[in-house]
Amino acid sequence: MLDTLSRVGLAFALVAAGTPALEAQTGPASATRLSVPYEAFTLPNGLHVILHQDRSVPMVEVNVWYHVGSSRERPGRTGFAHLFEHLMFEGSGHVAEGLFDTLLEAAGGSNNGSTNTDRTNYYESLPSNALDLALYLESDRMGYLLDVVTPQMVDSQRDIVKNERRERYENAPYGKAELRLSELLYPKDHPYHWPPIGYMDDLSAATHEDVVDFFTRYYAPGNASLVIAGDIELGEARRAVEHWFGDVQGGAAVPPLQVPAAALTSVVRETLADQVQLPRIYLAWLTPALLTPGDAELDMLSGILTGGKNSRLYKRLVFDMQIAQDVSAAQYSSLAGSMYVIEATARPSDLSPEAALARITSIIDEELDRLRGEAPDDRELTRVRNGIEAAFFDSMETLAGKADQMNAYYMAAGNPDYFAEDLGRYQMLAPEDIQAALGRWLPKDRRVELSVVPEGTP
Repeated sequence: MLDTLSRVGLAFALVAAGTPALEAQTGPASATRLSVPYEAFTLPNGLHVILHQDRSVPMVEVNVWYHVGSSRERPGRTGFAHLFEHLMFEGSGHVAEGLFDTLLEAAGGSNNGSTNTDRTNYYESLPSNALDLALYLESDRMGYLLDVVTPQMVDSQRDIVKNERRERYENAPYGKAELRLSELLYPKDHPYHWPPIGYMDDLSAATHEDVVDFFTRYYAPGNASLVIAGDIELGEARRAVEHWFGDVQGGAAVPPLQVPAAALTSVVRETLADQVQLPRIYLAWLTPALLTPGDAELDMLSGILTGGKNSRLYKRLVFDMQIAQDVSAAQYSSLAGSMYVIEATARPSDLSPEAALARITSIIDEELDRLRGEAPDDRELTRVRNGIEAAFFDSMETLAGKADQMNAYYMAAGNPDYFAEDLGRYQMLAPEDIQAALGRWLPKDRRVELSVVPEGTP
């Protein structure tokens, strides 16, 4: 599964009150602090391990993050991070091809993985008495994957990834626009310029030697973190990790990612013809990185603009004027910078596609100008904040969500229990903060305007 966008803020949260896995700490002002307790340690080979006990159900989550995504690739050699996501399920030194899924399913478990610009993750959900099985499988492909990777396996998985690109982007409605946006926003040497799925020519050119080099460089214990969450005894879980991962050889330290500057100095306009029935406009800006000032403010702005039927753009474009089929706005947050995207699909009309999109764009700009001139009122902010808080509580009701978020927080903030700080970013914002972020990060004269029109449009 390809995960093209990285987020920590809105989508993650805490389990509902009363769950044993959470602790409430009362401060001097009688405020309740949300906390997910954990223990952490690092093996001699560099693997960082995070343990969280939650005995509400007899299940356990094993969640591994390799701190490598498509941003670690280079021009001419893109798509490797996602290619590796596929290769990691094809067997390893002591696990025959196809046996990974068979063993987990026999134990009542399931597994999957995903790739984005910043990381690749792998995870298993299974009964807690099968924890050793998951650790055995994960440690074997971390330490012994290259024992079974052959040129023929690389060729086979490369073809699968190329077919996935065709299915999800090249032959999917508006899929080409998703690929094109990052190319228009970022310069060619920026690690976010190319898509995580990679380019066809690069995938075709990938050699077995390239694959071996990529694995050796980035799939080492010192460039990974492991979260185990669920019905565990902490001491027993630690001993199990030491047993299964202790013989995996550590690799060389991975240097910090070098990220060149990215800036828009004007409006970049492009029209893309695609096999679609309705025209769509994408307005995109370069915005602040994950968890940095402005990131939460732009999340809140998205709620004001398109969060629900009473939001400003939805109400005006879809409900009142009925000139748009849909409209959405989102801050797509990543570690080395983010992008903010407003997209709207025109409804069928007598207007030409260009005229229909120009009309929609003018209404979007009117609403943005209104917010530039006058901050949102407290009622709007309360509505959006309540939705964000509800998302925090809802999304962490599963062990899988909690384990993955602890890994995300560790990578982004160095603290697996960053829940209260993350939620606090939204709770402390005032209307003027949203207005200031809009003025700072979404200028009308420095953005990408990508129009998608039906093929054959004159």
